[in-house]
Amino acid sequence: MPRLLVRDRLTWLTYAQLAVWGYFLYGFSPAVPLLRDEQHTSRTVASLHGTAFAVGGVLSGLLLPPLIRRFGRPAVIWAGLLGVSVSAVGLLLSYPLAATLTWVVVASTNGGLVVNGVTAVLADHHAEGGPAAISEANAGAAAIGLIAPLVVGAAVVTGLGWRPGLAVVVGIVVLVAAAAMIFRVRVPAGSLSASEIASSRLPRRFWLVWASILATGSVEVSLNLWVADVLRSHAHVSPGGATAAVSAMVAGMFVGRLAGSRLVLRLPGTAVMFGALTLSGAGFALFWLATVPWLALLGLVVTGLGNALHYPLGMALAVEYSAGQPDLAVARTSYAIGVSFGVAPFLLAAVADHIGPHLAFLLVPVFLAISAAAIGVLRRRSAVPLATVLG
Repeated sequence: MPRLLVRDRLTWLTYAQLAVWGYFLYGFSPAVPLLRDEQHTSRTVASLHGTAFAVGGVLSGLLLPPLIRRFGRPAVIWAGLLGVSVSAVGLLLSYPLAATLTWVVVASTNGGLVVNGVTAVLADHHAEGGPAAISEANAGAAAIGLIAPLVVGAAVVTGLGWRPGLAVVVGIVVLVAAAAMIFRVRVPAGSLSASEIASSRLPRRFWLVWASILATGSVEVSLNLWVADVLRSHAHVSPGGATAAVSAMVAGMFVGRLAGSRLVLRLPGTAVMFGALTLSGAGFALFWLATVPWLALLGLVVTGLGNALHYPLGMALAVEYSAGQPDLAVARTSYAIGVSFGVAPFLLAAVADHIGPHLAFLLVPVFLAISAAAIGVLRRRSAVPLATVLG
């Protein structure tokens, strides 16, 4: 029987909170090549912004459990939104490399608190409908992320630069907070225990999900940070057009997450993940082979359709295989996201500086294969009783 998803005011609030981070992430990522041009750095040095995202991701994973225990989920999520806003203003006013790297760390740390807090809230609030709710929440983030590169690209085309386009996120936070006050929506505090914070005994199957998230995170961050560069160098798209064209991939992600939220109500999560990984590979092949803009954009849309479920379904699987420890599980997944954000863009950029971004992008299908292997092992172990797989 299909699982049910009943949306209430809390559901819509958490969707909006996650969308704030979606705007910042999808607005900043395609601006990295423009930032590289401003700062006159190599791709390898510019990729340090990916490393900064990674540092923030790890910090959020370390901070989330004790912060939730001390202050509760509502305070942590709202503080994270405030931190993202402050970071956007900091980037608006900052130009040196050290300053932009610092603000990205601050943004990523606070964004991680928002993402992981919202994920845990949705998993608890919707129970069996949690995976669908998480997918829909990320669809909303992708919808805002679809707008963000267009706004940033438009700001570039009109001569304002990318920074004012990114700073729009401050206004979005204000609107979300005002809506929460007007409609009197409260986020539940959660029930993280001291033993859950101290424990590292998550099931072994959780760590297979963790490995999959590491690989798919590497795919997403590599595409977000460098796909505009490949569009410029291989598909002959203008700088402003390439920045805005990232919206093609995000559009695919939006549609894919909406459709995926229906699929995960009816099919096993691992089966849906396999389909998503396959679709990503097909779309990437089309994008990578394309030498004209329209075909490259079509490839990005298909890639986005596949990528759509990598993160939300990975997070839902992490919670599902956490043995009833959702906050601890989402905190640990921050490490996977952090490593992927730190290592993958730096590795890709280092290779690209030697052989060019187009050939270097062949690392993406390698990451997809690693994720597929982890999910394959997970499927085989799913029938094993939980007591035999605890680490």
